Amino acid sequence: MRELPRLKTERLLLRPFTLADAKDVQRLAGDRDIASTTASIPHPYDDGVAEQWIAMHQQRFEEGTWLNLAITCDPEGALVGALGLRFEPEHDRAELGYWIGKPYWGRGYATEAARALVQYGFDTLGLHRIYARHLTRNPASGRVLQKIGMTHEGHRRQHEKKWGICEDEELYGMLKNDPRL
Repeated sequence: MRELPRLKTERLLLRPFTLADAKDVQRLAGDRDIASTTASIPHPYDDGVAEQWIAMHQQRFEEGTWLNLAITCDPEGALVGALGLRFEPEHDRAELGYWIGKPYWGRGYATEAARALVQYGFDTLGLHRIYARHLTRNPASGRVLQKIGMTHEGHRRQHEKKWGICEDEELYGMLKNDPRL
């Protein structure tokens, strides 16, 4: 069994989720403002959904399809968000995704966590390319991607449908040999 990684940054610990995190995941991710800017977080966030999501993490990592980690403040251990990589092994690439709970916005946690996971993806997992996308109406996510060294690669008009509305999205990416910030 491949073990999910634990990554330490200056202020954060990125670690595997446990079922004990489920209530915090439901509370933080279930906020309408969080759910509205992500492709797959439901709203309302029903009981049991977080537990089901967490229960799949180890299997998905072993299958080589996903890596999901909790973003926690170190040393307190408070859950502040989540981030992950969705692998496309046939292309040696992965898509980066993340969310930060609203009480923790504006503290640089997304940038710090994303930088660490991108480094892990390139240096440990041997990925060639990591990319990300965000809804155009969420420019804060784009600033995170720029801060970690990703290049804006495009704009897709009305590409993502969220809650019945077709929305524009921005595309970012970086290669293993690109400079990292």
